[in-house]
Amino acid sequence: MLVARAFGIKIFSLSWKDFGQVSLLGVIQTTVHYAIFYIGVSNTSGTKGSIMNATTAFFGVVLAHFIYRNDKLSPRKAIGSILGFIGVVIVNFNADILNFSFNVRGEGFVIIAAFIFSAMGIYAKKLTKTQDVVLITSYGLLIGGVLLTLLGMALGGKADHFTWESSSLLLYLALSSSGSFYLWNWLLKYNKVGRVSVYNFLVPVFGTALSSIFLGEQVLELKNLLALVLVSFGIWMVNKEDTALTRLSQRSMSR
Repeated sequence: MLVARAFGIKIFSLSWKDFGQVSLLGVIQTTVHYAIFYIGVSNTSGTKGSIMNATTAFFGVVLAHFIYRNDKLSPRKAIGSILGFIGVVIVNFNADILNFSFNVRGEGFVIIAAFIFSAMGIYAKKLTKTQDVVLITSYGLLIGGVLLTLLGMALGGKADHFTWESSSLLLYLALSSSGSFYLWNWLLKYNKVGRVSVYNFLVPVFGTALSSIFLGEQVLELKNLLALVLVSFGIWMVNKEDTALTRLSQRSMSR
């Protein structure tokens, strides 16, 4: 909000109707989504949680198919999405994957959270038609974050023993989170949902790369390179479809 104010955006310009819509976005996308997500993560392994969370891209592509006429699911998009998901499985592959157990409060909750995030992305795209992206992001995170904090405190959660190091890390997480949410909403405003959603397959790939840079973990393995190739090729296939359709549409209009 301070950044918005610095750029001349009136941060208190929302009507009651707009405020209600943004509040709904914040409650579901932040409070409900993260509550369900972290319950799921705490009841499954990191590997399975990462793979299940990758279904966000699938949900985005499928939901866009049923909501937008110009964002239909085609064989090329389906194959590209499957390749991206296979890449996520490969980058997370270890012996734990061979355990086919399924816990509703674990893997199930992570999948539910992925669906909520995708559905709210479409709702956020609708709001960007009439409201500023910065305000949507700011109010959504503020309202949802406050409610999530109060919910955590009501259920016995607490955060103490803050140091300069931990406080700096918390500030970094807050800035990176708000920045990424802003960019996500901004991308949804100007692009098709299916075209953007498929990039979620890159999250675990970047996670692996960052683990190597900042944590010194060994990631120069064949499986990680193969995963990057599959995810990149899957993203290319999904976006190549859109480019071809755009050209076909332009030719039809010119005729």
